[in-house]
Order: sequence, then structure tokens, then C-alpha cells
Amino acid sequence: MTVFIDPPVWPAHGTVFSHLISDTSLAQLHTFAAEAGISPRAFDRDHYDVPAHRYGQLVDLGAVPVSGHHLVRILTASGLRVRTWERPEKVRANLQRAWERLGERLIGQRLHVGLTDPAGRQWTRRGEDLLDRWGEPHRNYHALPHLASVVRTTGILRRAGELPASWAAVVMLAGWYHDAVYTGTPGEDEEASARLAEEQLDGLLPAEEIAEVARLVRLTATHHPEDDDVAGAVLVDADLEVLGRHRQAYRRYVSQVRADYAHVSDADFARGRAQVLTRLVETPRLFQTRTGYQRWERQARQNVEDELRLYEGETFSGRGMDWFLSP
Repeated sequence: MTVFIDPPVWPAHGTVFSHLISDTSLAQLHTFAAEAGISPRAFDRDHYDVPAHRYGQLVDLGAVPVSGHHLVRILTASGLRVRTWERPEKVRANLQRAWERLGERLIGQRLHVGLTDPAGRQWTRRGEDLLDRWGEPHRNYHALPHLASVVRTTGILRRAGELPASWAAVVMLAGWYHDAVYTGTPGEDEEASARLAEEQLDGLLPAEEIAEVARLVRLTATHHPEDDDVAGAVLVDADLEVLGRHRQAYRRYVSQVRADYAHVSDADFARGRAQVLTRLVETPRLFQTRTGYQRWERQARQNVEDELRLYEGETFSGRGMDWFLSP
């Protein structure tokens, strides 16, 4: 692992700041920062902000000086970078705009009304309720950033030609509802989310579109669409895209899932998680669309197999959460 630092040029609080990053491990970055006497409050999701007067000291302690552009490239290549659309302070506002655009397509263009008309106001209230649900404090992985990822990845797959433009809005809407109810009970959560969609969309969309949204939401309980289910393949791939991320980003995802099940012992979590991963490993292909398979399949299988080997060993109970942030 190497720690890098860029020049202090970022203004704030009457001085300028540098960014301190790792090319491999957040855990080791935290260790370096603690030994250097940097406050944990200076950590901003994937880097530490350090004032100009500390720059020379940190270089003396082993931080490698690089340009700002080079630092960004290193952080991106490491898989540790938290992208702008993933940051909580950005996520809700971006999702609110996405919901409004979806409403303009599904409600405005069809009914020839604006979002200030009664149907539009009802649509806005539905969006606010969904954002509140996804933002519930007990959620860690199944939270607003995951919703943003599903919305974003659905768009990527649509633009790649995996989904007819006329179907895109309904699949996107299913993405909004697929984890709208989340209690940590597989199967029951998807069913409750589908029923919520049926209830909330009644009167806003045609019955056949509501039924399709609910069907797609229920499909996320198994992630096994039929061979000719184009819409289901896109939603499932968007939901599972996280499996194919860089090694460190994948571990961050697993740490969030572990936090969602903090009430479960390490041994019980390992047993249940291993069952899920075994089913994934035994699946002929994790991603159903051509684009998803080409972009994420290889890395996803490596990630899943690496994690499964952890639970099959005898060391997990002693290491617990440490693995998820280790290099």
C-alpha cells in the first residue's frame, strides 16, 4: 500500500487543503492518518482533507506527493473512489430530479398535464414517500445510493440497446420500487414492495403497466428472469451490477450488507451469506444482458468466489468485519 498526497490548493476555512488517499486500502489509510495525528473528522468517504501546514510533515512520514490529476487517477484505479452520484449530499437531490423526469414521461406526456396538476402532485408525493423509505436510518446497503445505482445502470443498459425505449420508463419505475420496503426479510420484502407499487400507482398508470412493475419487483427476489424476459433481464442486471465492481468497491458493498445484518452473529451471517453466494456461483451466468455479461461477469465471479472462500474457511469468526476493509 502507498499513501499519496496532492498539493495544498483547495481553499476552505481560511487556508488551503491537500487530499490524502491510499491506492489499496481504507483500513491502512486510516492507520496512517491516526499515526500522523489526523482527526477522523477530516475523512471524507475516500480521502482525508489536510491543511497546508501539514503537507510537508505528511510527506516526511511517507506520503508520496503527486499532482491533483494524478491523485484522482490513482484513486479511481484503486476502486476506493466514491463517485459524486454516490455521495449522500448529492444522491437525494439527483434522485428527486430523476423522479420528476420519470413523471413527465409517464404522467405528463400521457395525460398532457404538468406536475403541478392533481395527478402530477400525487406523483410528486409518491416520489417523496419513496425517497423517505429508501433513506430510512436502518438501511446501509439497501439505501439511496443503491437506488441511484439501479437507476443509473438501467439507463446504461437502455442506451446500450438492451431495452426498447418504450419499455424503459416502466423498468425504471420497477427499480424505484424494488426495495421500497426493506426489513431484511428476503422474499417478504419484495412482495411487500410489489404490493406498495400496486397500491401507490393505482389511478396514475394503466393497469397493465402497474402489473408489469409489480411483476418486475417480485422478480428481484430470485433474480432469475425467463430467457425472453428483456425487461426482467435489465432490472436484474441493474440490481446485481454491484457484484462486478472493483475488488475494494465490492468489499465496501459487503461491509454495508453486513451492517444491514448487524444483529446477526458472524457465524450466522457467514452461513447465510455463503448460501446466497453458492447459488450465485452455480448460476451459469450472473448477468442476463449481453452488455452486463461483457462488462461485469468476469469481475463479479472473482468477487463472489473470493468472498465465498472466506466463509468456507475457519478464520472468519476471528476476523469478522476486518476482511471487508483489508487489502
